[in-house]
Amino acid sequence: MVVVDDGSRDRTAALAEEFAVTHPYVKVQRNPHKGKAFTVRTGMLAASGSFVLFTDVDLAVPIQQADVLLAYLETGRHQVCFGSREGVGARRIGEPWHRHMMGRVFNGVVRILGVGDFQDTQCGFKSFQGEAGKRIFQRLKLYADDAPVLTKGAVTAFDVEVLFVAKRLGYKLKEVPVEWHYGRESKVQPLSDSISMFLDVCRVRWNAWKGLYDGTE
Repeated sequence: MVVVDDGSRDRTAALAEEFAVTHPYVKVQRNPHKGKAFTVRTGMLAASGSFVLFTDVDLAVPIQQADVLLAYLETGRHQVCFGSREGVGARRIGEPWHRHMMGRVFNGVVRILGVGDFQDTQCGFKSFQGEAGKRIFQRLKLYADDAPVLTKGAVTAFDVEVLFVAKRLGYKLKEVPVEWHYGRESKVQPLSDSISMFLDVCRVRWNAWKGLYDGTE
């Protein structure tokens, strides 16, 4: 398990390090505050194993559902398997109507711009065959090593880039309906964050046009 601390100012990192002392399977990485996208990228590149998975720290998708995703990877027919809050069998619990509408509009934008034909790109519950995960996250451009240090939170569309690069590399993707619980502590700002995410999607398309995702290992 890799725990990446995104520049927290409390004792989060210290507590994780204390836990890791007696639990050698836990690795702790301290990062400057560069946001979720950079943090997830750090953890995925540091992870090892036949399969890797990242999930939101609030466990909005119960961790037990990881077994469902991993079962698809274990067949060898898919290299990327990710949770979806849409589709038959998916459950959204406690979500305000405006947040649901925001997600559906954003998903429409993703489809219109041709970045991916997915029902839900933003669910923070994604798993990868180990080597595939490394190749995908090594190619990400939006929030890579040159990402700036932040003074506040940032909502991004890095998940769109992850899935776009995965398809670009020829991997087989599986979208799986999951149960998802809305977190009341969410800091999403509908207008400003929607604009930021739209610009991220445009940047993915621009990077693809320039061939930035087509480099060699």
